Amino acid sequence: MSLPHPSSAPDGGRPSGRESAQPVRRGDPSAAPRAGRDAGAPSVPGGRGPSVPRKSFPVPGRPGDLPPAHTTLICVALPGLVISTEEGQLNGRGLEGFYMAGRRILSRCQVRVAGREPLVMQARMLAADRARFVGTLRASPDAGPDPDLVVERTRHADGTELITLRSSAPRALRLPVEAALGTDLAELGDVASGRAGPELPASVHAAGLRWSCPTGYVTVTADPPPTDALASAGLLRWELELPPGGTVTVELRVRPDGQGPIRAVGSGSASPFAEARVLSDRPGVEALLRTCVGDLRALLLRDPRHPADTHLAAGAPWRCGLAPAEALAAARMTLPLGTRLAAGTLRTLARTQLAGPGPRSGLIPGPLRDSGPHLPPGCTATEATLLFPVLLAEARRWGLAEREVEELLPAADRCLDWLRTTVGDSTYMPDPQPGGPLRCETQAHAHRAALLGADLLDAHGRTGGTALRQWAWALRTAFRDDFWVEDRAGGRPAGARTPDGRLVPQLGSSAAHLLDTGLLGSGELAPGLLDKARTEQLARLLGGPAMDSGWGLRSLGAKEAAYNPFGHRSGAVRVQETAVAVTGLASAGYEKEAGALLRGVLAAADSFGSRLPEMYAGEQRTRGSAPLPHPAASRPAATSAAAGVSLLTSLAGIRPDAPAGTVTLRPFRAAPLGEIALTGLRISGAPFSVRVSRLGLAMVEEADDGLQLGM
Repeated sequence: MSLPHPSSAPDGGRPSGRESAQPVRRGDPSAAPRAGRDAGAPSVPGGRGPSVPRKSFPVPGRPGDLPPAHTTLICVALPGLVISTEEGQLNGRGLEGFYMAGRRILSRCQVRVAGREPLVMQARMLAADRARFVGTLRASPDAGPDPDLVVERTRHADGTELITLRSSAPRALRLPVEAALGTDLAELGDVASGRAGPELPASVHAAGLRWSCPTGYVTVTADPPPTDALASAGLLRWELELPPGGTVTVELRVRPDGQGPIRAVGSGSASPFAEARVLSDRPGVEALLRTCVGDLRALLLRDPRHPADTHLAAGAPWRCGLAPAEALAAARMTLPLGTRLAAGTLRTLARTQLAGPGPRSGLIPGPLRDSGPHLPPGCTATEATLLFPVLLAEARRWGLAEREVEELLPAADRCLDWLRTTVGDSTYMPDPQPGGPLRCETQAHAHRAALLGADLLDAHGRTGGTALRQWAWALRTAFRDDFWVEDRAGGRPAGARTPDGRLVPQLGSSAAHLLDTGLLGSGELAPGLLDKARTEQLARLLGGPAMDSGWGLRSLGAKEAAYNPFGHRSGAVRVQETAVAVTGLASAGYEKEAGALLRGVLAAADSFGSRLPEMYAGEQRTRGSAPLPHPAASRPAATSAAAGVSLLTSLAGIRPDAPAGTVTLRPFRAAPLGEIALTGLRISGAPFSVRVSRLGLAMVEEADDGLQLGM
């Protein structure tokens, strides 16, 4: 995929993923993207394939027009993607099909045995990149009511499908098998909006079929070769013989432009993630971590001009491209698995940073994002630019090599210069839109960036740290009064402050960012924007029934105006912000509230087969209920998969300081999941393992010889 192109749009760049639903013309200062719901535009994954124009996809006028994806099985190994329904057959309806680099290379693959479709008995994911469908048939005329033939189909995101027939018949079977194939070579955006067009005519090619269009061609080959191929119907036929109890397999391979197998970015040793494992008294925890890491590997992309640098796509199926703020947030949450992803993400985004004179110099481009019913769209460029120095500072604490820190430090310094320039003489971080509100969440991001950025500058002998700390202190002092809504229940932080001084009182999950202060040296956390009394009040509110749905933190309180349990910013549970709340509450000492949110997300993960979607409905949990999926949620999603890693590792409270050679542990004293052991984590590239007992006592079981346990 082409990297985001810096433009002069007011939001700081062209749209990426579902944050914006309107394409932007490159270099057109007047073409500011209009923010849509987070369920917005599909984006294209990087990689090879039929020539794909490097542009934003056209999408429907309303995100609700997107076809639902909550019941589909989505196999991902970017740049490959395959979407199936539980029927097993690919019928060419909706989103079904094999995709490569954002183009559907096979839309129809219908298998019949002896003229009949197998009855699908089970459809399930085997891994992030594979799904299996098991069907049955009665192949013998005298078999009675029992099926005697199992048809198993294993579908892989790399464009491979294995069709295996297993006979239980007492005598040999001779079965005609056919596969009806078709494709439209349509882009994902056109498929999603119903503009895919008709299937293309096929021609016979080698041991299969071939389809061509002006931008490329696709072939399907079979092993063993078909007995017959009928191009006009897109049909491959075999006459297969099965001995009693025998098995036979047909392999179909769909390839764009005659290429061989395309290696997924996250496969094998190319993965930047450690082989971490978790053992716990609670069932399902090990499967959750394994699934989260698998999803993260499946969503990895390379910078096409710098293939050594990898970053995460935002999610599938809608957002298989780079969303800067989410890529940085996900890399930060996965630091316990190693620092390679953080380094690749930072280097990739540093190359998109705006340069030259002017107030936008140092900004990392990003699209507008809808902020819900009570605020105008927010700017992910601001969020990404403030996250950049934070990720670099914390990656250094986790052991990012000093030479890599030095390489990335100029880009981080430019981010901090942009912060200083944007703030000017003001106490607060302004909204990038003229007349926009001062957002609570943005002040938290800016405060954290100033403190961790100052720490980073001081450590490398650069100037500017003192001024950043002074501004952060002034912000902290003013914020505690200017952003607090007083009421009889003890008050709450305001969602925003308008230019004329009015407070936006609605409480949402974005307030959790006030608890996310960041890691300094010696295992210490940076101070937060709230004092102790108001932090306690916020913890009480986040743990109350209006915010805690029982499945996680609602994005808007259930008692607020315009609450909608399916609203992506007005009531749905967003896994990333729930993870931010859990880690922040635990660090502040509010383990009861943190533990309840943690257990809620883990219960939701069980219902979703350990694959957490980016969001789901904020309906209240009741006995025997299950969380309701959101029809437009990405699954897998980078931030939710990374949040699973963050939630589990937060139980041990690992606070490393690799430059000082120390690590401090602040585990959950209440041990909400009982005893838990985390193995195969990484600090300074070396294995790190820790165990937390049922009494909440932590013990390091494996660490580098030079790493000392801090107090």
